[in-house]
Amino acid sequence: MRYRIFGRRAGLRVSELALGAGNFGTRWGHGAERAAAKKVFDAYAEAGGNFIDTADNYQFGESEELVGEFIAAERDRFVVASKYTLGVDDHYGISRTGNSRKNLVSSVEGSLTRLKTDRIDLYWAHFADAMTPMEEILRGFDDLVRAGKILYAGLSNFPAWRVARGDLLAELRGWSPIAGIQIEYSLAERSADRELLPMAEALGLGAALWSPLGGGFLSGKYRQRNEGRINSILERLVHREKSERETAILDTVMAVAKEVGAAPSEIAIAWLLHRAARSTTALIPILGPRTPEQLNGTLGALAVQLSSAQAARLDEVSAVALGTPHQQIEGSAARIAGGDAALIHAPAVPVA
Repeated sequence: MRYRIFGRRAGLRVSELALGAGNFGTRWGHGAERAAAKKVFDAYAEAGGNFIDTADNYQFGESEELVGEFIAAERDRFVVASKYTLGVDDHYGISRTGNSRKNLVSSVEGSLTRLKTDRIDLYWAHFADAMTPMEEILRGFDDLVRAGKILYAGLSNFPAWRVARGDLLAELRGWSPIAGIQIEYSLAERSADRELLPMAEALGLGAALWSPLGGGFLSGKYRQRNEGRINSILERLVHREKSERETAILDTVMAVAKEVGAAPSEIAIAWLLHRAARSTTALIPILGPRTPEQLNGTLGALAVQLSSAQAARLDEVSAVALGTPHQQIEGSAARIAGGDAALIHAPAVPVA
């Protein structure tokens, strides 16, 4: 396992693959019992992984409890990330959900207790709630950083314009900077290529990428059989072959897997690592295994070397239309550059 600095706004060192702990526990009615979760954790740590991603609502708090137990002996070795917004369970009510300072303060105290630690290394606002001002969220994060209860803060599942505004607000007001974003990104879901990833690269934000297998779709298991671990919680996370695009993506993944002698899931993760190597900031896929076998089926991507031609095939088949104004800008590039864009030496880091 290699390591990356999580963006240009922080010195945080994280492994190139993160371990998502959403399957640690069974309070959702599915997931991994303690013994299985411990085997997953140990195998990830043995492979050199140090970046653990959980949330207060994962398995209604059980995920944080298990993570806290697993990291206790070597707390300083691990970068622990957690989140607030949704509340620990479905009965938390209106005053203990959302992104308000009130919920932020109570949520971080609850997470610290469940994790059995005195600080959270990276604390995310889990979702934009469309109500809480960015000033309130960022000032709350800054207070927690100054108090030593969190070390870094980030925004998960926020629109690009809110992240960009928050990044500037924090800089102008001298608050703790936004360290990064967390977004869904995979061969099956690349809409972040339109705004979110270009923004992260331009602003130097790290990006943690959830659902790198499209909810299992890119492993090919749902093509092989109709049943799977689909339930009310996960249904919205699982991609399906609902159009020619999805079929073409999965066909290409499986073809490249056959050429390389690897599993389709390894190819999907290897493509993300290839994409990360071309990025000017850290892009960190978050693995979400339920069993040691599932973990091994993705860690194997570290040994996969995609050729430029194979990566290009995967790029092309999964590409999304960038839409307006990007297509218009691209079509007018030569004129914008005064006649020949090739004559201009572009900066290595995207311009914000």
